[in-house]
Amino acid sequence: MPTASRTAPAVLLAALLLAACGSQSASSGGDDDGGPVRAEALCPSDFSRYGSPSSSEPSVRPSGTPTALPLPSVDGAGVTEDGVKITALYAWGPQSGCAGVDYSADFEVTNQQTESATYTLTIGFLSDSGGAVDNVKQTVEAVGPGRTVKGTAVMGETLGNPPEVTGVEVIKVRSVPEAEASSASGTCPKSGMHVYADEGDAAMGLRVVGLHLVNCGTRPLHLDGYPGLTIQDEDHHAVDGVHILQGTDQISTGLGGDGGPQPVVLRPGEAAVAGLAWRNTTQAGEAVNAPYVRVRAKPAADPVMVVPELDLGTTGKLGVGPWRKDETHRDAAATAPARP
Repeated sequence: MPTASRTAPAVLLAALLLAACGSQSASSGGDDDGGPVRAEALCPSDFSRYGSPSSSEPSVRPSGTPTALPLPSVDGAGVTEDGVKITALYAWGPQSGCAGVDYSADFEVTNQQTESATYTLTIGFLSDSGGAVDNVKQTVEAVGPGRTVKGTAVMGETLGNPPEVTGVEVIKVRSVPEAEASSASGTCPKSGMHVYADEGDAAMGLRVVGLHLVNCGTRPLHLDGYPGLTIQDEDHHAVDGVHILQGTDQISTGLGGDGGPQPVVLRPGEAAVAGLAWRNTTQAGEAVNAPYVRVRAKPAADPVMVVPELDLGTTGKLGVGPWRKDETHRDAAATAPARP
């Protein structure tokens, strides 16, 4: 299942910079052994989120003054994993001028693929013992093939007395083709559908993840059947030997995905949901771990890539329920208060 991480805006302060907008880095105002440095860029909490319009006017707000921490390195190359390189680690104390920030890590993402991709990174801030103090999940959108994008992952201020951070690592890198990136809101795709997966639930070896579809178009949307699925491994190769079952009752009863498909009509703003269910039981044979599922909401629909992190063990089975109307969904536009 997805690694637990700090994702709420009030808790996770995250920022990314487009390389095309000019790189920003820390000047060598301190000693090489990790003394204070003067950050040329604003402190991380002042960065705009990746993809947001950047101001052409220089900010008059003060820069922060963090303390540079040493990075582990291999042949001086820094901390690198699947095209993601950690380039700097900083400690932000109360005197740094950055409220709500404890640590930050600068990174670079290089798209080694042949098409534009959206990346989701999990970056771990580590204690001296190597244990995780916090994991930060970061999304980097629309990195062109061969392009390198710079960004900053921020560990927000923590409560209590957590261990001191002395290291950082790239825990996980996931990428999906930009044309197939999932979305829960924002600009409506040409298909007229937002398709995405939720965080899911896990208990006693049973895994359940919801596939969600929102009609963001202007016309009614008709569904009748099961989502079409293709399972992919970490290298985006199709996974063979897994039986995709129509219905989830062969995985577990009572999940709401054991009835036959019924016609569903979604008016603009309405939503549907279909469940994925599997077990991670491991017996004889090789366990299957496949992070990606390529979803077609209905035949001939544009594919959308979701990342449910399938840990199928040696069961060789994935159950998928039929589309059914999501009566709990409330369209944000329809429920927003009227403007005065």
